[in-house]
Amino acid sequence: MKPLQAAALGALLALAGCGLDSAGSAATGAAIKKQELESGKNALRQAQEKIDAAGKQVEASSKAAEDADK
Repeated sequence: MKPLQAAALGALLALAGCGLDSAGSAATGAAIKKQELESGKNALRQAQEKIDAAGKQVEASSKAAEDADK
């Protein structure tokens, strides 16, 4: 193998290794974003449940007040 070919092969292998590292970093970043999205969905669901419960409580209080006025 000629020295120029060996240098080109070495450079190619080094660049290929960097590409693999970038792909791994991108996959890790995507997994973190997915986890953040799921966490956000759970927080939204819990907030909606609290809002619904508060609405039912207000309705029950209003009904009790109406019944007391009769």
